[in-house]
Amino acid sequence: MVAVLIVSCKTNKDSALNADNSMTNLDWDGTYVGIIPCADCDGIKTVIELNNDLTYSKKTKYLGKSTDIYTEQGSFNWNNSGSEVTLKSENKSQTYFVGETVITLLDSSGKKITGALTNNYTLKKQDANSLKNTPWKLVEIYGKPIDKVTKQPFLVLNTEDNRISGNTSCNGFGGEYKLLEGNRITVSKIMHTMMACPNMEVENKYMKVLEVADNYTVVNGVLNLNKGRMATMAKFEVDYFVN
Repeated sequence: MVAVLIVSCKTNKDSALNADNSMTNLDWDGTYVGIIPCADCDGIKTVIELNNDLTYSKKTKYLGKSTDIYTEQGSFNWNNSGSEVTLKSENKSQTYFVGETVITLLDSSGKKITGALTNNYTLKKQDANSLKNTPWKLVEIYGKPIDKVTKQPFLVLNTEDNRISGNTSCNGFGGEYKLLEGNRITVSKIMHTMMACPNMEVENKYMKVLEVADNYTVVNGVLNLNKGRMATMAKFEVDYFVN
């Protein structure tokens, strides 16, 4: 009888893992962002990165209460039905239901939280649309980290009129951009101020990247600008806690 039970349990588990579910059918790895309700603050800004190797990182900030950003890392596992993930750290665990481009925090009994704020327990996956209206800091260009610059170089892809704007580390710039299918991008009609700075190397390389880049990738909060299949030309990081 024991042997029969063991075989039966294994068969049920294998069937669940092989069935159509979030784990097997969704592109679930990536960065999820949202503001979770808070009893004594304006909300908990939450950023969770789920990785293919079943590890995660989580950053939280208690809005209106503290400027501190808390970071934790650990591993997670899927439930037998392949619909939920449980994030495990040293002191606690949290379970999220995994849906199409979202994850939803569940209560301590594994059920969805109901009430007027139920939608606020959902974190949204960052995609091409999340590129827009967000300051992206230039952190690496042609394989070299950005340092010893007058100002932090950045760019913003504005929703209104598809305008791109930013700073090169010396001059401000503006232009037009398009995001196309297949992670393609074009930047055109770039204009910038003409102030001279002691070191123009970063600016010159940055402007060249914007002129020739034709595709992009976003992985774990890092935006890469590329040309064809060549090595990444420029890397940008988004600060989800800038506001």
